[in-house]
Amino acid sequence: MNKKERDTLIMKYAPLVKNVVGRLTFRLPIDAADREGLVNVGVIGLMEALEKFDSARNVQFETYARFRIRGAVLDELRLRDWVPRSVRHKDGKLEKAFHALQKTLGRPPDEKEVAEYLGITLEQYFKLLDETKGIPLISQEDLTPDYMEMHSVSEVLETVEQGNPLDVFVGKELQHRLKQVIEALPPKEKLVISLYYYDEMTMKEIGMILDLTESRVCQLHTQAILHLRSTMKE
Repeated sequence: MNKKERDTLIMKYAPLVKNVVGRLTFRLPIDAADREGLVNVGVIGLMEALEKFDSARNVQFETYARFRIRGAVLDELRLRDWVPRSVRHKDGKLEKAFHALQKTLGRPPDEKEVAEYLGITLEQYFKLLDETKGIPLISQEDLTPDYMEMHSVSEVLETVEQGNPLDVFVGKELQHRLKQVIEALPPKEKLVISLYYYDEMTMKEIGMILDLTESRVCQLHTQAILHLRSTMKE
């Protein structure tokens, strides 16, 4: 592939890079300059995908490129460690509350129950959700809990190159269990998860559909993820 062909393909897939970066960073407290820097990191991942992609393998280029881009950006985010220790502490506090209530109630707890368990008002609870939205949470692309933390990006990419990349993240048993857990979510949370991960809509677009503010949609998303994480740990 010559330079002109490569540059043409980079321009073609530039929106994919911005999409991946946007979805990985929408919860993070970073400014436009830092986000643009991550886009540049994503472009490097795209260039590596263009160089190493093998069309003979049973993987679509866009799927392969997404993993390459995502891996490069995740590595950069880990190096910078965007999430303050205080935020991680609050996230852990919320997750413990969800887990305890899930075991006691046998179902996902509602907002009032979590707030009461924590001994705070609903307003304080919603503020806590806002403050913890920067924590990396589960996504459709890495369903196995902590997989990306347990394995190096190079290990993941090697597996991707050898076959269907979704096989890395979605075992049949886990996939079946996750579907069950999602089905048990409260209706609005279930809809937010579906629209965001499967229809790939933005939080703003989801808010327009549900007639909610973008901030409220983010809270529902964080709450849904906490429900998923606490249930999947059972």
